[in-house]
Amino acid sequence: MDLRQKLLEVSRGFRIDYEYLGYETIQMGNVNHTYKVNFLLPDGNPKSFLIQNVNTYAFRNPVGLMENIDKVTEHIRAKKPDQLTLHFHHTPDRKTYIADGDNFWRMTNYVPSVTFNSVSDLNVVRSAGEAFGEFQMDLADFDSGELMETIPAFHNTRKRYENLLEAIARDRAGRAASVQEEIGYLLSVQELACTLTDLQERGELPLRVTHNDTKINNVLFHPGDCSAMIVIDLDTVMPGLMGHDFGDAIRFAANYVEEDCPEYEKAGVNLEVFRAFAEGFLSKTAAAMTKKEVDTLALSCFVLTAELATRFLADYLDGDLYFKVKSPEHNLIRTRCQIALAKDMQKKLPQMEKIVFDCVSAAKK
Repeated sequence: MDLRQKLLEVSRGFRIDYEYLGYETIQMGNVNHTYKVNFLLPDGNPKSFLIQNVNTYAFRNPVGLMENIDKVTEHIRAKKPDQLTLHFHHTPDRKTYIADGDNFWRMTNYVPSVTFNSVSDLNVVRSAGEAFGEFQMDLADFDSGELMETIPAFHNTRKRYENLLEAIARDRAGRAASVQEEIGYLLSVQELACTLTDLQERGELPLRVTHNDTKINNVLFHPGDCSAMIVIDLDTVMPGLMGHDFGDAIRFAANYVEEDCPEYEKAGVNLEVFRAFAEGFLSKTAAAMTKKEVDTLALSCFVLTAELATRFLADYLDGDLYFKVKSPEHNLIRTRCQIALAKDMQKKLPQMEKIVFDCVSAAKK
């Protein structure tokens, strides 16, 4: 069965019975495969949906993943019945997925919108910060214990370093000899990078329901005024730290270049973008944060950057099994770009901390 017919079959499984017009492939994220599927309503108007084929190598328990998403999206939907919220379609037996051999499908409504892989408009950045901060606060009254770990130890940085050391020892793709400089740097900052994990394990940072993939392209914006509409891509919603969401967002949005820029020496943290995102995020979350969360928020940006560098490098050493790649060197380029960004964050950490403290003070006035 070709893909066009398969997407029609999946749509029917989610009770979509309109006239089928076809599909378009959507370039969204590094893990799942996404398609915009188009139909014609009885009144002659078009209507589109998004169908995703979930990567079950990356997500070993896709059923649990969808149970997490269903709980979280229905919780937010109940709190905001008159607002746009993310909603997944159900099969006749109330499942939010269709398991089909090696494929695992899900469907949502298509929301006309714009997304950004990089952005220079500080108002857009600030709006994204507000969206991710509001997402956390919408779930502040949701018991994180009800959610499974979609990817066990996802932001356990010590475990990520263990994975990297195992990948170095395996050297499955025969690449370790060529990346000794990258290995050396990441091992030299291991203790600093593991700060959040250590604090959480000592009970000094609270677990919250967190998004855990707060790239700015996981926010949909209004096509007209570019204000934030909705947070998407909830595959990694699970218990986590506030710094995980903040740090990952800054790692992505405040870098001078995209995360896979081959001119990685140009990578670095743009403090204007950092401030704009912090203003938006902290305007929603500051009142609920503990002192330790505030004190480690700037550091979280370095932590998440170094952690992702270990993941890209481990995947490169293993032969590119996890992240989608466009060339044999793609994961190495990503690794080098993250390392360059991490080094710049180390230099600018005092400035980043002052910005956080200023934004928290302003939000509490």
